[in-house]
Formats: sequence, structure tokens, C-alpha cells
Amino acid sequence: MGATSGIPLGDRRKTRKMAERTQNLQDVFLNSVRKSKNPLTIFLINGVKLTGVVTSFDNFCVLLRRDGHSQLVYKHAISTIMPSQPVQMFDGDDKDA
Repeated sequence: MGATSGIPLGDRRKTRKMAERTQNLQDVFLNSVRKSKNPLTIFLINGVKLTGVVTSFDNFCVLLRRDGHSQLVYKHAISTIMPSQPVQMFDGDDKDA
């Protein structure tokens, strides 16, 4: 057993490997709008509205570009992301989506 988690070490390793292979919903969504250069509006938790195109993102922030300027937006400040066009995130065959 792991000293801190109570989960056997082998199970923790297996879970970590599964997590590395699986993309989470926000990564799939952000990657889709980034690749398609789909303009979007980001609403922050303080009410500020930002518009632009996602050029990059990581676990903590999103890089938004508009009129030749980039804005680094921390994900913890984001309330809602609204794309200007529908987003195709999964293949049409995927029934779990």
C-alpha cells in the first residue's frame, strides 16, 4: 500500500498510465478550436469578456490572440468558453460523446 494514499502502488501506476493515454474534455475542446482557428469568447469569473483565437494552451493557461496581440489567460479565472461556430471534437462514430 502507498504510504499516503492507501491505494496499492501497482494500481496507482496503472491509473497514471491510463490518464496519460486519455485526453480530457477541455484538452480535446481547446485543441479543436486551436486547430480550426475558430474565434471564441471567453467569459471570466469577474465578468470580463475576451474574444479571440486560441493559439496555445497548457494545464494552467490559454493563449488568446486578437488583432495581433496575445493575452495569457489563467484557466482558474475562466467561467465559460463560447465558440462562434460549432466545435467538432470527436469522430461521428463515437457514441459516448
